[in-house]
Amino acid sequence: MPTLMQNSPSSEPITLVISEVVQPDRIQEYEDWTRGINHAAQQFEGFLGVEVIRPRDHIYPEYVVIVKFDNYVHLRIWLTSSLYRQWMAKSRYLISKRSHQQLPNGIELWFTLPTDSSPTSSQPAYYKKVILGVLAVYPLILLANVLLNPILSGLPSLLGLLISVTFVSALLTYPVMPWLTKILRSWLYPAAQRH
Repeated sequence: MPTLMQNSPSSEPITLVISEVVQPDRIQEYEDWTRGINHAAQQFEGFLGVEVIRPRDHIYPEYVVIVKFDNYVHLRIWLTSSLYRQWMAKSRYLISKRSHQQLPNGIELWFTLPTDSSPTSSQPAYYKKVILGVLAVYPLILLANVLLNPILSGLPSLLGLLISVTFVSALLTYPVMPWLTKILRSWLYPAAQRH
């Protein structure tokens, strides 16, 4: 059962991020299980959607499942339901490692959080987010300028800017920000390192 952070406002959309390392010989069964539990979640009030990020490395098949509900109460009803527990029980022999994080909507989705979900480790300090953002965004903007400027030079400036922003955002979300947060984890989450 995932640990839910009670300080999230109950009226705001909320996201559950589940990272699961699947047994390499059980990937097809896991795919079937994922479709089943996603269909089950759709039956619950407040369900907004689910996204499954599939692994690129089949030697270490780590899936990231992002489940969104319209508020904390509806997510809690789903997570405490007998249907949810039944589906989770079915997955036990498919998974070698699983972690959960419940997040409010927003930039937090760019962060790879530690599995310790205590309040002290749930969020990096604001100034650290700013520094991490600069470290991630600045090189991507430079890369976008080098790669895209020759292609976009004949387009209207606003359209070119939209394409550049889309390029940067796509790389920022994956793989740049998850990679950076893993590398800088001990600096971002010093409290988690002490547990």
